[in-house]
Amino acid sequence: MKRAVCGLALAFLAVILAFPAAAPLAAQSSAPSAPASPVAASPSANAPPQQAYTLPPDKLAKAIAVSRIRHTLDIVSSIWSLVVLWLLLATRCSAAIEHWAQRVTQIRWIQGAIFFTAFFVITELAGLPLDAIGEHYERAYAISVQSWAGWLGDQAKALGVTIVIGGLVLLLFNWIVRRWPRRYWLGVWVVSVPIIVVLIFLSPLVIDPIFNQFEPLSVHHADLVGKLEQVVARTGTNVPPDRMYLMFASKKYNGLNAYVTGIGATKRIVVWDTTAGRIPDDEVQFVFGHESGHYVLKHIPKGIAIYTIALFFIYWACASVAAGLVRRFGARWGAPDLASRTGFVVLLFTFFVFLFLLEPADNTMSRYFEHQADVYGQEAIHGIVPDPQKTAVAAFNALGEAWLDDPNPSPFIEFWLYSHPSTEHRAEFAMHYDPWANGGHGEFFKN
Repeated sequence: MKRAVCGLALAFLAVILAFPAAAPLAAQSSAPSAPASPVAASPSANAPPQQAYTLPPDKLAKAIAVSRIRHTLDIVSSIWSLVVLWLLLATRCSAAIEHWAQRVTQIRWIQGAIFFTAFFVITELAGLPLDAIGEHYERAYAISVQSWAGWLGDQAKALGVTIVIGGLVLLLFNWIVRRWPRRYWLGVWVVSVPIIVVLIFLSPLVIDPIFNQFEPLSVHHADLVGKLEQVVARTGTNVPPDRMYLMFASKKYNGLNAYVTGIGATKRIVVWDTTAGRIPDDEVQFVFGHESGHYVLKHIPKGIAIYTIALFFIYWACASVAAGLVRRFGARWGAPDLASRTGFVVLLFTFFVFLFLLEPADNTMSRYFEHQADVYGQEAIHGIVPDPQKTAVAAFNALGEAWLDDPNPSPFIEFWLYSHPSTEHRAEFAMHYDPWANGGHGEFFKN
């Protein structure tokens, strides 16, 4: 699964918490890769076509079926999120909550805390049925093994995290709107950048342990740590064994995964316990090389820089559109201005619309970063494993089979929803990527 369970409210923080550079190697959705590196060797024109990623007939049928369900739920959930926000405004539910909070207390920040807590609970409950449908099918196809009690517990934890972190962030943003009504979008943009950095720094220490159990990888797979240190030496990454962690994902999933997280002193690489010991060590080395590539290629700071620039224009556009909505519908919605709590919901609605429309652009950037990390990972294990091409292809097949990835997803679905290149595109590229043939060298390593 791509990320911890979260509801509509937490999606407001998606641009802060979900950077492509920190994305897991395996994603529930995938998409076509960026254009192949020019140093990739071309397959022989006379060679018969080969499909790099294949599934047995029974699993292929399951992969096609579950992928259609996932994609449908992804699209429906995004649209439903917008509908819920619109209904909060159109039915004056948001205005009623604001008036109720004002009757409870005269202290403005407590009014805000009450309002946003109620907002988060309502939006979480509104999205819960769709989330439950998705979990039902993940369980039906033996991808999720978590009990319903455990799943609901994670939902409750996600809501709690949303109320605490999201509440503080929205209180701050709402205060800025009230304090600087003409240039508030600029103030929100200025504080967004440090919030992004702080949350990336704190996530592995504060947020991640709420949902999963982590232990040093060396405690359970000492031999694997030694092999991963070979990759560390080749890549020059400063990831000592005490920054390598095993996550006990088998309590929840059958899928394979690994990911990078944190920044600076909290930087670490996490390998799921379904991955370590389940696939050969050389494939784990490739996965580790891929994740190391995100750090070496500076995808996290690049992602922060790109989002910082994008948010400047998004906030500016949201301010203009939201002001127009308040002028036209404010009286009907009970939103006299954007500084009111209900007016702030208008801003949130506008922000979600922009996020929805810009999702393909966000995923395009993510796919590019992931493709670079694939190339880096394959080059990182060159000279360490006997056959980097075979290892990478085998790893992608293991990942695809575990998550039941569709080998031939719709191009439109790839374009709109996939944060990673499709498993077939990734495996196909890996199969033919051999820059060392005829004395050549890789894109990121010169030996």
